[in-house]
Amino acid sequence: MHVALTFRDVFLLPGRAEVEPSEVDVRTRVTKTHNLNIPFVSSPMDTVTESDMAIAVARHGGLGVVHRNCSIDEEVEMAKRVKRAEALIIRDVITVAPDDTVGQALALMEKHNISGLPVVEKTKLVGIVTGRDVRFAQPSLSVKQVMTKNVVKAEEGTSIEEAQRLLGDHKIEKLPIVNKTGELAGLITFKDILLRGKYPDAARDENGQLLCAAAVSPFDLERAKKLDEFADILVTDVSHFHNANVFKATKTLMSEVSADVIVGNIGTYEAAEDAITELEHIGGFRVGIGSGSICTTTEITKAGSPTLFATAQVSDAVAKYGADIPVIADGGIRTPGDVAIALTAGASAVMIGNLFARCRESPGTLITIGGRYYKQYRGMGSPTAREKRYSLDRYSLPSKGVPEGVEGWVPYKGEVSIVLDELVSGLRASMGYAGAGSVQELWRKARLAALSPSGAEEARPHDILLPSESQEV
Repeated sequence: MHVALTFRDVFLLPGRAEVEPSEVDVRTRVTKTHNLNIPFVSSPMDTVTESDMAIAVARHGGLGVVHRNCSIDEEVEMAKRVKRAEALIIRDVITVAPDDTVGQALALMEKHNISGLPVVEKTKLVGIVTGRDVRFAQPSLSVKQVMTKNVVKAEEGTSIEEAQRLLGDHKIEKLPIVNKTGELAGLITFKDILLRGKYPDAARDENGQLLCAAAVSPFDLERAKKLDEFADILVTDVSHFHNANVFKATKTLMSEVSADVIVGNIGTYEAAEDAITELEHIGGFRVGIGSGSICTTTEITKAGSPTLFATAQVSDAVAKYGADIPVIADGGIRTPGDVAIALTAGASAVMIGNLFARCRESPGTLITIGGRYYKQYRGMGSPTAREKRYSLDRYSLPSKGVPEGVEGWVPYKGEVSIVLDELVSGLRASMGYAGAGSVQELWRKARLAALSPSGAEEARPHDILLPSESQEV
């Protein structure tokens, strides 16, 4: 019989430190080909991650996984919003034609929340129209009647420094990029340059766009293929991935998409072993079954794998097979110390739901209870989440009618940047105690020890009346 320990059962032993906590490097990998500057991934839950959360987490160096409890078009739109939030060079430029009307141009600006549009005839750049040009013009006028014809532009290959100089010298906000034949090839905006300076540690792709991941069912190939056009990473969203039908569907899905695919959830050595030997091109493992604060899988079914145990099991299999597959610990993370313990057990990153559900960027409803703010948080197996029906197959086939999650309220925290700052600072402190200067060094050097009930009690504040407790007396 296995003894399945979780985060509250162990602690990190102190080790000789060569670096100060402020110098600790928390950069990591989330798949074989994608790196993060902080080891945090937001969970694909419909009260945790939509485009606002994914953008905010990516800007701080992590990764957001947009949920799938919606239509295909809605999830695709979320992924598109993340990718369009920033770009070194915008490639899918929204344009107008010279004969389009001012009314059409205004509608495009309002729909996409942009202040200007390149004017393109066939594929050639012939002008630019801004909000100032159209705001007070008659809607029936043609764009060519109000556009600026002598456009300040740059050739493809222009450096960001040169682009910034051109924007500043000409006091403009948008710089079209053209190829040698005058065709529009992209767009650089002053806003994106400012954002790169404001968020220097953001997780970005080679085009300067924010990294974005999207949840998919292995059985929904149509959704996966449409998301593959925009998302950098696809995350299989299955509570029990170690299933022959799921393996078969995932194999087909992987052959049809170019994005990295993180598979899961799994919780045992055998599950990882079978996945490694039967599936090619695994981008990462998502591990842990039944540990989330809103998950009732283990309570209802008596089946599960605590996240720490699952992380150690899967990491052992990855090491045994030399697979070099990053592991994401999913569920049960409450404190920065839990993050450090998950990384020590072999995780490259942790996936968070509860702590991020408390934030402004989460889509959950904000309410007040007793004069305090709370946000809605629910499991994807909860009755209300299941009513939308899009993610029913996360918990086996749609015919299985047993709820495996609950719904409730969590204290409102504010912006997710506050939570991330606390998590990163606490993680660096934990790694400093362990004597590890990087995630890779933590894997090699850190040691865990089991915690007795008396030890757990001693580790908490004791023999003192705390202010919060005195108010209840």
